[in-house]
Amino acid sequence: MKDLKFEQKSSLSRLEVADQLSALAEALRHGGNAELELGPGKMSLRVPDELHTEIEVEIGDGEIEMEIELKWPTAQAGAA
Repeated sequence: MKDLKFEQKSSLSRLEVADQLSALAEALRHGGNAELELGPGKMSLRVPDELHTEIEVEIGDGEIEMEIELKWPTAQAGAA
């Protein structure tokens, strides 16, 4: 069982998607605690210097699906 799960599905314009990705990129660039606007509120996440990434692209059935996955441990390195 997950401690917390947030999922948001919506239809956005290309520019709105670009704005969301830019905000995420800026949060990743600065590291530390990143505040992301998700839905009606904000979520603060600790972002470490190293992350595990996965990019998946599927083409078929008349559409393209791209998933970008970022993972990192919840505990800081060196913590007990």
